[in-house]
Amino acid sequence: MDALREAVLDLGATVLDRLRTAIGALDEGDRERARSVLEGDHEINERYLELESDCIDLFTLQQPVASDLRFVAASFKILTDLERVGDLAMNLGGYVIGMSREFVPRADLVTIGELVAEQIEAALAAYESGDPEECHAVAERDDEVDGLCERAAEVLLRDLVDRKPDEEALERLLGEVFQLLLTVRDLERVGDHAVNIAARTLYMAESDDALLY
Repeated sequence: MDALREAVLDLGATVLDRLRTAIGALDEGDRERARSVLEGDHEINERYLELESDCIDLFTLQQPVASDLRFVAASFKILTDLERVGDLAMNLGGYVIGMSREFVPRADLVTIGELVAEQIEAALAAYESGDPEECHAVAERDDEVDGLCERAAEVLLRDLVDRKPDEEALERLLGEVFQLLLTVRDLERVGDHAVNIAARTLYMAESDDALLY
């Protein structure tokens, strides 16, 4: 059980590093950093599959008691969330590569990115400690993330309208805005996965399903 916990946390640290690399690439328009996120995705997928297999072995071979069963089940679900955050980090890297950087939005996507990265970090800390208060704190902050994402999308669309581009420029700008809206969407999804990790942890620690939905 201890080995599984450490392995989940280690994968979480790797995923968090990739996420922050993608956010840094977004901030700087650095395509090389963005490509490094895409190139590292296979490592996350391989480790995820190995740990998924370990969880199945614990279920079938060790026949854990109730509290240990909740721990293994929560860890299994959390691994899935981490793998998906890794996929979202890869998406962000792809968006950076596809952006021309000619369209500079007023929406502060990097601030949102840093916030959701902090959410993942806090959720992993809650998993490590099993602290219910930390779990609730992660969930409560999700409303802030959702609000920032909604405002960012509005700003992007309003900025496009205010520019009043001609037909030739409109097609190019629509492509840029689409990439940026996808960025907003995926950042919001990262925040949702942080809440999922906190919810599974709360159930693991307290048998409390209050955050599960």
